[in-house]
Amino acid sequence: MDKKDHGILALLQTDASQPVADIAEQVSLSPTACWKRIQRLHELGLIRKQVCLLDSRQVGVGVTVFVSIKTNHHDLQWFNTFASGVKDMPEVMEFYRMSGDTDYLLKVVVPDIEGFDRVYKKLIKVAELFDVSSSFAMEEIKYTTALPLEHL
Repeated sequence: MDKKDHGILALLQTDASQPVADIAEQVSLSPTACWKRIQRLHELGLIRKQVCLLDSRQVGVGVTVFVSIKTNHHDLQWFNTFASGVKDMPEVMEFYRMSGDTDYLLKVVVPDIEGFDRVYKKLIKVAELFDVSSSFAMEEIKYTTALPLEHL
């Protein structure tokens, strides 16, 4: 992993639809050498996938809700049931098992409060939960999918 790889990764995180020739020019490589490096970064697993990011408001899911979940169940069977059910909900964008007071944290996108109520009802059907606390985002101040690369 060298500075050229860092540069390629930074450029791809900004806009993965850029032609390889444009990326190559910006990192001072030939298009072929750049393409080979990109393929190697895929093979190494540094690039998991390339996607298109959509505008949530434009597709009708402009409300973001962070859901903190506590449970009294900490066995593998409960977890597998819960995780499977949550993974099947398209409204759940992110799903984390946490340390501390919250057992699980979900990022949910919905069109409105009624949409969240439907998600909430699905959640409580999936598995027994002790406490569910929801916080509605009032304003998105920073949003990025670009990871910091200084640690590579």
